[in-house]
Amino acid sequence: METIKNRYEFVLFFDVQDGNPNGDPDAGNLPRVDAETGMGLVTDVCLKRKVRNYVQIVHGHQKPNDIFIKSRTATETDLVLNDRIAEARKETKSQFENSDTNEGKKSIKKTRSEVTEDLKHTEAARQWMMKNYYDIRTFGAVMSTGENAGQVRGPVQMAFARSVIPVVALEHNITRLIPTSDEDKEKEQTMGRKYTISYGLYRAHGFISAHLANQTGFTTTDLELLWEALLNMFDHDRSAARGLMGTRALYVFKHETALGNMPAQDIFDTVKVEKTSPPDQPARAFSDFALTVDESALEGSGVSLIRKRG
Repeated sequence: METIKNRYEFVLFFDVQDGNPNGDPDAGNLPRVDAETGMGLVTDVCLKRKVRNYVQIVHGHQKPNDIFIKSRTATETDLVLNDRIAEARKETKSQFENSDTNEGKKSIKKTRSEVTEDLKHTEAARQWMMKNYYDIRTFGAVMSTGENAGQVRGPVQMAFARSVIPVVALEHNITRLIPTSDEDKEKEQTMGRKYTISYGLYRAHGFISAHLANQTGFTTTDLELLWEALLNMFDHDRSAARGLMGTRALYVFKHETALGNMPAQDIFDTVKVEKTSPPDQPARAFSDFALTVDESALEGSGVSLIRKRG
């Protein structure tokens, strides 16, 4: 398997119906909204989490596609990041017999050769982590929180997703009839709240660097797994809070070179979305919108469009 040789950008469209795509903990878990425009927001961290979860479902804990930053559904042992960093140091320790002589003993001054060996050991651990964890060679990671395995800047980055038209956050009162404690037995019912938006179509932009892919070992196989995850991740992320969510379109733009042949913003401008339902009628379905790509703007640019969906 070889690392990717071309730069890519992609545009992802997904929608939500009667759900909360990304709650804001600073606002009582209300759906995230741009306060100035009313546009709904979904963070890049949220989208990366769904990619990680999909890869973990498909590959489990099997290396080289294990996940470094696992979800809270993992076992308590699997959640501790420093344990996996320590594993990398242990797996590569035999190459550097003297590198850990003073490890963890900051009061003892290391010789120049020991410092050099420790740096080499850190780099070896870093390479081991990239080789064995899909999300590290894809998104990058900081691995200096315990035993040091360095840092990785990932080739795949995403921006916040933003709804194409403003959304309205709704608050619903819900009730529970069964008491949760002896003190609640006399109560007829317990009240709660649930927040949703009726419908929202979201657009996210992504970037893939061939140069960073060469550094992390992000391969063509890894790239295909990323597309697979983006297309299917919502089908394995169902919950009562998120309502009906799904990927509606994925447009991939491949450059002929590693540096790229066209500015990303010009590429994104070729993708248009228009609300086709009457202006006075709120959007309630994907059929209320039309997606188009101006492929003529790409002619002779060295950038080709790959429609994964849509």
